[in-house]
Amino acid sequence: MRGRHHRPGPRHFAALDLGTNNCRLLIARAQADGFAVVDAFSRIVRLGEGLAASGRLSDAAIERTIAALAVCADKLRRRNVTLSRAVATEACRRAANGPEFIDRVYRETGIRLDIIAAREEARLAVLGCHPLIEPGDGPALIFDIGGGSTELVLVETREDGPPAILDWQSAPWGVVSLTESEPCAAHADEAERRATYARMRARVAESFAGFADRLPKGAALRLLGTSGTVTTLASVHLGLPSYDRSAVDGLIVPAQSMRAISHRLSGQAIADRARLACIGPERADLVVAGCAILETILDMWPAERLGVADRGIREGILRTLMAGEWRS
Repeated sequence: MRGRHHRPGPRHFAALDLGTNNCRLLIARAQADGFAVVDAFSRIVRLGEGLAASGRLSDAAIERTIAALAVCADKLRRRNVTLSRAVATEACRRAANGPEFIDRVYRETGIRLDIIAAREEARLAVLGCHPLIEPGDGPALIFDIGGGSTELVLVETREDGPPAILDWQSAPWGVVSLTESEPCAAHADEAERRATYARMRARVAESFAGFADRLPKGAALRLLGTSGTVTTLASVHLGLPSYDRSAVDGLIVPAQSMRAISHRLSGQAIADRARLACIGPERADLVVAGCAILETILDMWPAERLGVADRGIREGILRTLMAGEWRS
């Protein structure tokens, strides 16, 4: 009997981004215009919770994160992933027990996490989201508000390929680290909440100052944000009853609308924010810090519109894997 000839299935690639707040996985296959997502996973793990005070990843945060990574490992096995890269960012860069945590993750899940430098984090974010930069002349600013840091990247767009990076900065404030810098951020009094917000903005502005001084002035300003903060605020802007990536990714929002939403949220009690669609209890305590960072970026780079990207580091990793730039 003639044997059957099986065509090999499509190659599957995977990118895992373990941040200070989220654990996110994408599994995809290459196609002519980029890639098609085969599977995905996202969970808020708050790996960096309490890190600013202790300098260490807490036992509870480690357990939450390993549980999420175990789900990712199962998906990687079931999807027969050919090539993958898993990266860890600010929380693991800062934590005294970061290397110990990385070793434990490998022992228990088989996932080998690579603690990447802030510059590599910024580069991958740009690679992942740059197709959404508005067309135009002059430099553009891309930013990624994370849990433990914010990456700012000034780029010059090109007709073919990714933009050239002109300048960049990683600031030590993300939604988790900035929230934890204000132990009494959940004030009952609105005046105190407004004062807390003002202190957050001042703290962020100070960390951005050197980069802000280097930025070009008077150009036609294009701005693109990739983070949970901008996608959440864009959802509020649209009045979505639940998050819808297809409605948010690639959206262009008036900057003034994002400022108005930020101002409103900064004055609300945490319980009121938790009741808002697309924020909920998981983001209610962190979203105001994100607003403070976003408004400070808008002060520094006063674009009229903000591009919103629900893509970033994971997509950047996938593009490098598929282009053969990186091998495990």
